[in-house]
Amino acid sequence: FVEPGDAIDLEAHRRGTTLYAPDCRTPLHPPVLSEGAASLLPNEVRPALLWTITLDHRGQTVAAEVARARVRSRAQLSYREAQTEIDSSTPRETLGLLKLAGQWREFRERDRGGVSLKLPQQEIQPHGDGWTLGFRAPEPVEGWNAQISLLAGMAAAHIMLYGEVGVLRTMPPADSYSLRRLHQVAKALRIVWPPEMDYADFVRTLSPTRPDQAAMLNASTLLFRGAGYRSFSGGIPEDVDHAALASDYAHTTAPLRRLVDRYSGEICVALCADQPVPAWVIRALDVLPEQMAAAERRAKKYERAIIDLLEVYLLADKVGQTFTGTVIEVDRNKQHGTVMISEPAVEGRVTGDRLRLGQEVSVRLTSANYDIGPVAFEVARTISGPFDASPLPPPPQE
Repeated sequence: FVEPGDAIDLEAHRRGTTLYAPDCRTPLHPPVLSEGAASLLPNEVRPALLWTITLDHRGQTVAAEVARARVRSRAQLSYREAQTEIDSSTPRETLGLLKLAGQWREFRERDRGGVSLKLPQQEIQPHGDGWTLGFRAPEPVEGWNAQISLLAGMAAAHIMLYGEVGVLRTMPPADSYSLRRLHQVAKALRIVWPPEMDYADFVRTLSPTRPDQAAMLNASTLLFRGAGYRSFSGGIPEDVDHAALASDYAHTTAPLRRLVDRYSGEICVALCADQPVPAWVIRALDVLPEQMAAAERRAKKYERAIIDLLEVYLLADKVGQTFTGTVIEVDRNKQHGTVMISEPAVEGRVTGDRLRLGQEVSVRLTSANYDIGPVAFEVARTISGPFDASPLPPPPQE
């Protein structure tokens, strides 16, 4: 559908990724493609790259390949619809297999030392003629579905590394200071972290529905930072690992909404067919990582701005009122941080004296003016909270 160098291709390189708002999308490709001719709509035959991945009885990959094919999607389900059917006594065979394979892949992730954080999702939801915010814990089927995408991405990475050409998703390992800091956060939240338990196993014990553990999960996102893309040709670079997944990995399952996936797909389908990788793919590899990095920065800024705007909209007439929330982030001086409020579902800046992670606090709304910035709160009084652990020394300078 897209020819290298044509107008759609050039614009896709400028955009990099689809942007999402509550009532619309700014797509990577024209809607006639992304929502029509190139979309895997139910009961329509579509050209696609078809991955065939063979697993053994314990979820380990035995073989993987990708080829061009025509496919028919038989149903389009929401996560809630899929989870309801899986929980019933008679789910369709494919959903039963999704649960089985997904759970085995979660076990394999644990064995590798990989981590998938189950963070509470702050979501924009329709409400009457407008919108509201809510926190939602992910359904189990979302994790199983993600494991299938990760499975394909790992297979793609292995194929590209074998062929010595490709573009990988990478993340550097956590440093020792950050890990020690995380242990201190657990102590401050009064969450038991047994000395013999490693980080990956500890995170799996946390529930996003408990305020103290949600704060711990939020803090855990700081351990792995610096995700990026690494392209290569004619050899294998050293820095190709994705530390959070404990595996080589590539983005490859969403070419309609993420530019880099089109390139990894083209590389893998050529290598599996024992054909040379197209020259237009090779030419793009040097600039693709920075193009994707710029697109991701723009997408995060855009999505955060939308939520900030809606939070202001929901709270504009409530300045001076108090709300109950949990402190989920604190700066080094313990005077500024982030508070998570359940009703409405808002995460906002908060100031106070000696803020402590996991505190349940009553906060007063001090600002809800978008010209000034996101909503802001100040602590009115402490309701309850864990003891304050002694601070760690600063990390060594480079």
